[in-house]
Amino acid sequence: MPVLQTPQTRLSRRRRSPLPGLGLTLGVTVTFVTLIVLLPLLGLGWQLAQLGWSDYLFVMTDSRTLAALRITLTAAAAATVANGLFGLLLAWVLVRYRFPGRAALDALVDLPFALPTAVAGIALVSLYSQNGWIGALTAPLGFEIAYSWAGIVIAMLFTSVPFAVRAIQPLIEELDPAEEAAALTLGASRWQIFRAVTLPQLMPGILTGTGLSFVRSLGEFGAVIFIAGNIPFETEIASLLIMIRLDEFDYPAAAAIAGTMLALSLVLLVAINIAQTRLYRRFETGA
Repeated sequence: MPVLQTPQTRLSRRRRSPLPGLGLTLGVTVTFVTLIVLLPLLGLGWQLAQLGWSDYLFVMTDSRTLAALRITLTAAAAATVANGLFGLLLAWVLVRYRFPGRAALDALVDLPFALPTAVAGIALVSLYSQNGWIGALTAPLGFEIAYSWAGIVIAMLFTSVPFAVRAIQPLIEELDPAEEAAALTLGASRWQIFRAVTLPQLMPGILTGTGLSFVRSLGEFGAVIFIAGNIPFETEIASLLIMIRLDEFDYPAAAAIAGTMLALSLVLLVAINIAQTRLYRRFETGA
């Protein structure tokens, strides 16, 4: 027996999406991605193609280049480890506890996204230099933060911590308290509950957050150059060395360093996506 269609049913079937059709939206999307992402990458690739393999090795094995890469990678790794620990702690506090000023603290997490990195660098120098509030306390102890490797790590921490917090926070909100309560009734300690029940569910977010934090730290420039001191072989980062090569009109050398950093970032992003997918599948299957 045919189902009678009311005018409201007919109207709902005729209702269209508020956005245009697939052809127009896809065309706008592809155009935007091409102009904003693909063309700059193609320009970098064209500059990199001007180098032969021997020239590329000559640029990348230069002692100054290796020192800049070493400083950048080690500082980014240290900032990433700190972001993984404190980002998890901060996300946990924001989700699981209610206290005065919680909304303000939650908003402050996104401040590095809104604050120009150059302004952040100047603020960090004013705090951690020998005349700053914090630097004046650490300098008599023989520990100088500004214009040192430690200052680079702090600048990278400041600019990349939102990635760790915002990647972990939604997963904490989705945790089922009943699972923790069930483990508690079975006699598990709080550490056992966190290690065996909570942490496996948070691992995709931790992996994504720390990975994005590391990639963000690799390319940081504005906040770092003010607090690093920019001393070759000591506090000169790869981004600054790229700018120096551009100022020298040595575009192929700048492209070689930038291309290497880009390739490393892409490899890390692909590895993060693969690992995240496997973690989700393992969690869903219970393996």
